[in-house]
Amino acid sequence: MSFKTLLAYQKGFSLAMEIFHLTKDFPKSELFGLTSQMIRSSRSVCSNISEGYRKRQYKKHFKSKISDADIENSETQLWLDFAEACEYISSEKKIELQNKSEEVGKLLNYMINNPGKFK
Repeated sequence: MSFKTLLAYQKGFSLAMEIFHLTKDFPKSELFGLTSQMIRSSRSVCSNISEGYRKRQYKKHFKSKISDADIENSETQLWLDFAEACEYISSEKKIELQNKSEEVGKLLNYMINNPGKFK
């Protein structure tokens, strides 16, 4: 089984790609600020899932990497708050992306609480 079959990975990847496309419309002055941070944190969710999955035989390491993915997911939510406050995205779009991020968070927490199911 591949980490790519994990629902948390699939939904995280989809969210990261949606954020990537969304940030293309941000001002160029945000390229090394908000744009970069949003893309980096959203992509880090998936990279931490893949790293954790490869070390899943070591329960503590697995849980640590999935926890890192959850932290990056939370950071992505923070950047969505800034994007809305800066008026780069609508409140409706922020809520939509926030809901998707929260769904990823729930899946990650399930993984953290049930590491034995991913051996």
